[in-house]
Amino acid sequence: MDIDFVITWVDMNDPVWKTDFATYSGRIDNSKNELSEARFRDYGFLKFWFRGVEKFAPWVRKIHFVTCGQKPEWLNEAHPKLVPVSHADYIPAQFLPVFNSSLIEIYLHRIPDLAEHFVYFNDDFFLTSPVEKERFFTDGLPNDIAAFRHNFGVGLWSKCLKNNIRIINERFDKREVLQRSRDKWLNRSYGKRSRLTRLLQPYGKFITLITPHNAQPYLKSTFREVWDYAGERLRAVSENRFRSAGDYTQELFRTWQICRSNFNPYNTYENTKMFPLILRSKQAVKAIRDQRYKLICLNDNAHIRNYTQVMREIEEAFERILPEKSSFEL
Repeated sequence: MDIDFVITWVDMNDPVWKTDFATYSGRIDNSKNELSEARFRDYGFLKFWFRGVEKFAPWVRKIHFVTCGQKPEWLNEAHPKLVPVSHADYIPAQFLPVFNSSLIEIYLHRIPDLAEHFVYFNDDFFLTSPVEKERFFTDGLPNDIAAFRHNFGVGLWSKCLKNNIRIINERFDKREVLQRSRDKWLNRSYGKRSRLTRLLQPYGKFITLITPHNAQPYLKSTFREVWDYAGERLRAVSENRFRSAGDYTQELFRTWQICRSNFNPYNTYENTKMFPLILRSKQAVKAIRDQRYKLICLNDNAHIRNYTQVMREIEEAFERILPEKSSFEL
């Protein structure tokens, strides 16, 4: 089974990007999620992503490196596994330039030569210890956790998740889905994370699922199914160059995949961890050094205190476990 990785990246210091951003937005605004500096800045850790992939997941077929046409000066574009992908290669031209990660993600299936089985990474998701194919796929299906969570938030992201679940409830009958795949929804491996699912079994509608903020395995065919069903709505929100409360997100495709029973039950939290750096930078540094998890997310925030020091400590931790250049570096 061939498995590809897809990673999205942006460098807000690029002059062309700056010009485009200013044309459509005006300026960085850290009071707004969709315009926050943390959404676009690069803190220099991308080389460790490539080093981690080469050392810990050498089995990957191709790495589709998605940008608006940017390239780190150190990147070896001639690497046989590397496929540079510009937004213009797969997103319709009328929606470009785009600064909305949700839009960049809903078109992933259109990336040329993308494998049916792929894992999607943001550029703040890292491999920190050896990982096998079976971490992401078993018997041709993605490994994932199917469990409900409370979504009482009023922020932009919560609104987008609610948009997703409306389509899910329109397309799928919750009682039929849970009856058909009860062993997958109430799997023992989820532990306490399945409590709400068990409690809400009689309730007739889906609510938002737990959303592990880390590398996500997908079937490309899932994206095609969702587009076949909701393409007009997805195209309509594609006009949102910046994140908007009306957006749909990659969670729509993930939840659809789960409702179709196209997954294997897997508690991703066993070896995956998200660290909000505004609160848990010390824990993140320790997790990297100790290689405690297979996958970690270093969640940036525009209001991190002592930002330069935090980034230096993280870089030192990465250098400790991944000190040598990968073949993706010139």
